[in-house]
This record gives sequence, structure tokens and C-alpha cells, in this order.
Amino acid sequence: MSKRVVITGLGVAAPNGVGIPAFTNAIKNGISGIRHDAQLQELQFSCQIAGKPEITDELKSQYFTDLELRGFNSTGILYGVIAGMEAWKNAGLPVEINDEPDWDSGTVFGSGTSGIDKFRESIYKIDELQTRKLGSTVVAQTMNSGISAYLGGKLGLGNQVTTNSSACSTGTEAIIMAYDRIKSGQAKRILAGSTGDSGPYIWAGFDALRVCSSKYNDNPELGSRPMSATAAGFVPGSGAGALLIEDLDTALERGANIYAEILGGNVNSGGQRGTGSMTAPNSTAVQRCITDAIKNSGISSEEIDAVNGHLTATTKDSLEIENWTKALNRNGNNFPYINSLKSMTGHCLSAAGSIESVAAVLQLYEGFLFGNTNCEDLHPEITTLIDSSKVLFKTFNTDLNIIAKASFGFGDVNACVLFKKYKN
Repeated sequence: MSKRVVITGLGVAAPNGVGIPAFTNAIKNGISGIRHDAQLQELQFSCQIAGKPEITDELKSQYFTDLELRGFNSTGILYGVIAGMEAWKNAGLPVEINDEPDWDSGTVFGSGTSGIDKFRESIYKIDELQTRKLGSTVVAQTMNSGISAYLGGKLGLGNQVTTNSSACSTGTEAIIMAYDRIKSGQAKRILAGSTGDSGPYIWAGFDALRVCSSKYNDNPELGSRPMSATAAGFVPGSGAGALLIEDLDTALERGANIYAEILGGNVNSGGQRGTGSMTAPNSTAVQRCITDAIKNSGISSEEIDAVNGHLTATTKDSLEIENWTKALNRNGNNFPYINSLKSMTGHCLSAAGSIESVAAVLQLYEGFLFGNTNCEDLHPEITTLIDSSKVLFKTFNTDLNIIAKASFGFGDVNACVLFKKYKN
């Protein structure tokens, strides 16, 4: 018998809010986390604005010992541990130091890269013939699975401990991987999420591709403009999101608070065939990913109340909405409400799917839809596909039942998950 799968904990380190209370307040009130970045200006980037979580030394000390912080230089692991540990504690689970691992609990925590600044620091030391001075934690900080390894150790996880990596679809894919493992009975709970490093050595390649916003360096909060006629490219971002995903029976047995239920999802690839390439989506695959996710969830497309899109503020936004209309077979005034978190955070790359999923679940749980900022001038191609009333400019309270969340990444990879308001 397949199990029902629910979300019992949330954690986040986002550009516009670190911790669930701050993040919830930010998305409800349209607060942006995009700021001018002096380092990007100094390095003569075209885009000199970015979204980075603001982490104090005091907050670091709540999650890392002084010994762990000695020689520590990995923003991705920093953000991921903060978000992951918050989700664990938010779920009412204890952090215990036992000799025996917790065999029922694991983590699927994705990343795009790990410890890029630590890599750079190490390269300089090697070039200066100081290899022996690299320190004992350089491998843990720079291996791609560093984030799941850190969380696995801090929480004593004995089930699957792994890191997935699928570009911008990483976080959404991690949630689906966790869902599949719990539904099949192989784990009782999985800490799922993703993290993304910050800084110029992550973002330089995108700036070189000329896909980043460079017209709003003097007005950072206006820079990220998904669905807007004046969208000028994405704003780079970073951070981490985490969800504690659990077997419903186990959650009820321990009296856990339940944020939402996961109905199902789908992951696929366009194979870089047809319209697909390393950087462009194969529309057939995108539509198939959405329709298969709906089929896997056992619902009809008419039951979806809202879509939290990928919507990056590039020329592909209108194509994404066209794909949604075809996959859902809904357009005009019949289309669900749609929003994009990236107007407030920028594009958090490998962390995008998990941070945005946290936002989607909060909307279900608290009964609101956050407004899209910076898109009052909706792109005309979008208004030919859906009614403009479906793109909210301000947050409003409403009782939601089902939200679809999708992410589409470099390499022509796709992931879509369906969240539902929990009911007994």
C-alpha cells in the first residue's frame, strides 16, 4: 500500500529573509532581497546587483562550532545547513547526539557547485607551494555532496544521505526524490532541499552569457522583472530552502504540525532535441513533465488553483506560460493564478526550486497568494495567452487547495511537483 506523504517542517535562507518568519513577512509584503553588490561593480560585471542572504556571525555560531568555522569558506554549505537545520527543528524533531544513527531519516539536499570560494583559496595556496596548509576540511567543503554530508553528520542521519545536481531544477527534483523514497516505504522522513553558493565566481559565466539584468544597477529592487515587457535578464541570487518530508502515519503518530501534502510529481529531460538545447527548453518535454506530474498526482488540471512558475525574467517567460496553457489545457480567464518569487529574490540557481517550493507551501498553509512585483507592464505576448487578472500585483488572502510548482534548468531538464492543502 503506497503511503501519503506530507511536509512537516520548513527552513529557508533567502535573499529577502533568513528564517521562516522573516521570509513569510517578505513575500507577503513584496520585500526585495536584491541589492547593489560592490564586488560585482569592482570586477566590472555588466550586472552589478544580486540577491544574497544576510547571515550574521551570531547566526553562524548557532549552527557551527568555532572549530568548524576555522578555515570555513563555503556559502553554499552555510546556507544549506541553516535552512536544513531550521526545517528539522521546525518539524519538532530533536537534535540528539547518539551513538546509533537515525536509520529512518535521511536527506536529499542538492547543490549546483560547492565551496567555489574555498576552491579559489586553495588554488592560490597550491600555486604558492602551500599545499600542506590547505587544512583538513577542504575536501568536505568543496565536494559536491558537502551539504548533505554536513547535514547528515549534524543530525546523525542513517537513511539515504545524498546530493542531487540538475541545474535550476535541482531543488524541485530533490523534493520529488524524497517523496518517491518515502512513498515506497524506504524511509520515514527525508530532509529535502537545495543550496546555491553566492559570489562572482558562480555568477561570472552567466554575466558573460549576457543573460543577466544590467539596466537596473542604480535601482536594484527593480532589476528582477519576470513576465514584464521591460524584463532585461535575470538577477543572480543564492541561498537555500529545505522541507522536512514525512510519511503521514509517522507524522500523525508524533503529533507533528502538517504544512501540506505532496500529491506527486515528475522529472524529465528534453534530450536537447527539437527546440531544446543546453540553454533552451524543449517545449514538448516541458509540457509532458507537467502533464505527467498531474497524472502521477491523480488529479485533473482543472483542480490546480495556482502555479508557481520558473519565470526568470528572460525572453523565455512567455514561452513558459504558453507551455503551461498547453499542458493544463487552460488559457485566458480559465488559467490558474501564476506568480514568480524571482521578482523578490533574483534567480537563486540551484537553490531556486527549494526556496520557491517553501514559498508555495507557505501560501497553501497560510491562505494567501503573494503578488508579482515589477511586472505591472505585463509582456504583450503573455496577455494574449492568459487574462491579465491571473498575474497578481499585490498579495491577497484566499483559500487555496492545490499549487503546481515547476523548475526548468540548463541541460534541458525539468521538474514539476504538486502540493495540496492538508486535510485528514
